[in-house]
Amino acid sequence: MNILTIDTGTTNTRVTLWRDGEVLANAARQVGVRDTAITGSTAKLKEGVRETIAETLETANVQRKDVGLVLASGMITSNVGLCEIPHVPAPAGIDDLAKAMRESLIADVWHAPIWFVPGVRNAVDHIGLHNCEAMDMMRGEETESFALVERLGLAEPTVIVLPGSHSKFVSIDAKQRIDGCVTTLAGELLHVISHDTILAGSLKDGFAKRIDPEMLLAGAESSKKIGLGRACFSVRILDQFAVYDANARANFLLGAVLGSDLLTLKNSSAIRMSPGTRFVVSGKPILREAIARLVEGDDFFSGTVTVLGDDEQRDLAGSGAIAVARQRGLLG
Repeated sequence: MNILTIDTGTTNTRVTLWRDGEVLANAARQVGVRDTAITGSTAKLKEGVRETIAETLETANVQRKDVGLVLASGMITSNVGLCEIPHVPAPAGIDDLAKAMRESLIADVWHAPIWFVPGVRNAVDHIGLHNCEAMDMMRGEETESFALVERLGLAEPTVIVLPGSHSKFVSIDAKQRIDGCVTTLAGELLHVISHDTILAGSLKDGFAKRIDPEMLLAGAESSKKIGLGRACFSVRILDQFAVYDANARANFLLGAVLGSDLLTLKNSSAIRMSPGTRFVVSGKPILREAIARLVEGDDFFSGTVTVLGDDEQRDLAGSGAIAVARQRGLLG
């Protein structure tokens, strides 16, 4: 069976065509639910998804009539997406997501019903100042997480690290369920601090190009001791009064921001974290290495650290969506 998977985030949409578990083609567009939020209309999002599907099929030389199933996940199921579905409360296994899938015909995107995979939220009710920190949610990372559970055969408590504009830490329990998640703005903070503050001149090329372990760990320790704001300003001090190069200073900033994420893991009520929990780290190579080094260099964390290769984390969203659809019985 030919299967199309649609992964829509805040700013980007990716479509992949699958046959018998193998990728035939994919395409991407810079269109996401942010466009709906800005314009108040889903027209641009629909157009972007439709065009991305068309490009994918054209690349694979496959006709629309030969596609047997279309699956969608990510922010496309939010209130600014194309088919809003409530989050499934944690703990949520793959069967819970399968039961909560919803099909919807969106004729100006696809000629047949599309099956949508819902997101997952922490089980916190009556939100107020007393408990808001315990709440968190995801749309898209749940399919990526279940893809990794399947690919790696995860059968022990694990934290899956999905760094990006919003870094997501997903807790998997011993029953292979998502039992919580916690989100930080690490990626956005790094971008803003590197490009839109006084530190831009001290960082030259912005993001770190290669890992400098000493500076990375020093940045994390500084953030832990004196706070993220002061640790960030230390980058300018290192530029003005010391001999460290731009990459070293960028590593210090990277360590400061990611080090604050480790504090989140230790102290947040949104995720169940114990020192012996296994870590699975995905993302871009420099972020994978940085997070792994920080975890390994912190005495609090004693569990196994698995750093994924590019092949292991390829097409996670589509692979996870297919796994959920298989659980629902949609693959025959």
